[in-house]
Amino acid sequence: MDKKIKSALISVYYKDGLDNIVKKLHQEGITIYSTGGTQQFIESLGLPCTPVESLTSYPSILGGRVKTLHPSVFGGILGRRDRPTDLEEMARYHIPEIDLVIVDLYPFEETVASTTEDEAIIEKIDVGGPSMIRGAAKNHKDVVVIASKKEYAYLERLLDEQKGMTTLEQRRALATKAFEVCAHYDVVIAQYFTSTAREQDYFLASVPNAQGLRYGENPHQSARFFGQLSALFEQVNGKELSYNNLVDVDAAVQLIQEFDGTQGAVFAIIKHTNVCGVSIRSTLKQAWDAALAGDPESAFGGVLACSVPVDKATAEAINEIFFEVLIAPAFDKDALEVLRSKKNRILLRQKARLSTGAQYKSLLNGVLQQQQDEGNYSEWKEVGGRMATTAEKDDLAFANIICKHLKSNAIALVKDRQLIGKGCGQTSRVDSVRQSIAKAAQFSFDLKGAVLASDAFFPFNDSVQIAHAAGVTAFIQPGGSIRDKDSIDYCVEHKLVMVMTGVRHFKH
Repeated sequence: MDKKIKSALISVYYKDGLDNIVKKLHQEGITIYSTGGTQQFIESLGLPCTPVESLTSYPSILGGRVKTLHPSVFGGILGRRDRPTDLEEMARYHIPEIDLVIVDLYPFEETVASTTEDEAIIEKIDVGGPSMIRGAAKNHKDVVVIASKKEYAYLERLLDEQKGMTTLEQRRALATKAFEVCAHYDVVIAQYFTSTAREQDYFLASVPNAQGLRYGENPHQSARFFGQLSALFEQVNGKELSYNNLVDVDAAVQLIQEFDGTQGAVFAIIKHTNVCGVSIRSTLKQAWDAALAGDPESAFGGVLACSVPVDKATAEAINEIFFEVLIAPAFDKDALEVLRSKKNRILLRQKARLSTGAQYKSLLNGVLQQQQDEGNYSEWKEVGGRMATTAEKDDLAFANIICKHLKSNAIALVKDRQLIGKGCGQTSRVDSVRQSIAKAAQFSFDLKGAVLASDAFFPFNDSVQIAHAAGVTAFIQPGGSIRDKDSIDYCVEHKLVMVMTGVRHFKH
């Protein structure tokens, strides 16, 4: 099943990297067919090129929309060399065999990213290109297909080492890549057209740039990441990110994005996607100290994130513990020198915010899709026994954000904009309350005057009673229970603050 390339059809949008290919094809005596700008490029190299119009007897028409859509082209690509009837028909209609197809696609994705002009975007929907690529890939038994300049180096190697000969295995591998290119292109186009649709009939997703990971959630699980981490982060130190690192980095960045920079310096410590320490202070060093104090045991081996550049004083303090990853908008030069003392320590400079699009989860042989949990409350309704003070309002708003980023059932205890206790992942809300109080006691925090946030309503007033007995004086929760009145009445009786937000924040 080895085949020698004798003829090639080349029609590409991007010409960079093509010159070496064309020269090698010419050296091997391979006939080159081409169109438009690609033809002009090849001829500018002083190399012979046969225009596709000589096969079709038609010029490029409709402003370039129709160039290669003709039986003389597609017959040469799809003709089966081991079928006498195909060969007889090709001879009868003077259709030459085409053994190599080098075609890329109009830059639709790039155009969508650079303009909102619908007409310009639609003009970049390639028709002939995908058709030629699919035809060549379908007929890979006889035809080599190059659908991306990423494969130029591989083709050059084939031409150098095998003098234009290819194996069926090599052609099938290139066909596989070609179908991936076409599939991604079609998905991106469909996403553009469905972006304003209320509903869609298919789950459309195509994420390029696969990156192999050392392993998955556990060492016996293989894993890959699809996406462009380099668009979000510059890694300035450390080993490759692991699966678990990526999951925690996402949780950390999602949390830090909640703060707009006006509140002060925010420092957060994440462990297994849960917040185990976070605070807001006037300086980053103070924020780090307070975040660490919230749960110094859990901080070991955690993922750290902050909202302002890391200075030397903070770096020296952080350097005293073991952690996996630190994410920051920037690092002072002397801070980097301190933090780079551990070669495997991962340091990420965040360059861009995460998108606020849909979230997906694979389960039950299908995919769940939902909007991201944006916003923190739809109302601020104070229904307790007194109005919140300014300091309590700050703490309640802060606690509500933190609680949103804990696994349900979730409870966050906050005092002076510092997380001092949390309960998360419990099967009953009252258990999360008890856990949060125990955590605060473990590290000797005084809960008198603390506030409590709950990610969902209180089904009974037991959680409020227990927290109040421990010293909590203000509560924030979404409300919505048929027994809301029980908790409200308790707060009214004991002159406690109770804020209803109207927005639940379950996280599973």
